[in-house]
Amino acid sequence: MREQYVTRGLAEDELPADPMDQFALWFKEAAADRDAVHEPNAMVVSTADAAGRPSSRTVLLKGFDERGFVFFTNYGSQKARELAATPYVSLLFPWHAVARQVIVSGLAERVGREETVAYFRTRPHGSQLGAWASAQSSVLASRAELDRAYADLAARYPEGEQVPVPPDWGGFRVRPLTVEFWQGRADRLHDRLRYVRPEAPEEGGPWRVERLSP
Repeated sequence: MREQYVTRGLAEDELPADPMDQFALWFKEAAADRDAVHEPNAMVVSTADAAGRPSSRTVLLKGFDERGFVFFTNYGSQKARELAATPYVSLLFPWHAVARQVIVSGLAERVGREETVAYFRTRPHGSQLGAWASAQSSVLASRAELDRAYADLAARYPEGEQVPVPPDWGGFRVRPLTVEFWQGRADRLHDRLRYVRPEAPEEGGPWRVERLSP
């Protein structure tokens, strides 16, 4: 199965100095074309355990700014345990419908509790209950076990009553070390431009942009 990508290219002189500005531009364009790009904030998060064995899953991006990319999870989940062992992480935004990808390599760290609480309060009531009901990545005896846990919580915290934030649930912020913007082109001669973080980012040095062979 093959598809010929017929799109305009991506040139170095088009890029802003900071990759987060370029990401904001592409994200806005992907979000504006919801008929083509379903859930543009869906990203594949890849982690590795202490032995280097990788695992991947799709997670929703919940925020980004000059500091990095934020998602939320149960801190007992497989990805959270692996990030505790190996904080290096890869994020992939697969916007296939518009022949674009963004690939981030970076370091993950937990966000502050205040930020977690603020986000949790914006979640739908059912999603708040779900964060309590599911001990993410743990083995269940049956679906009924999960449904019972949710029903018990729904009885304890009916709609309109504030649900406390689970103590083992919160956010991670991925501080990017490299950010690659992939633009599909004809004949598999794609454009791949990668931002590389300066050696001493605390000193405010500029990002370096390099072109990769497709």
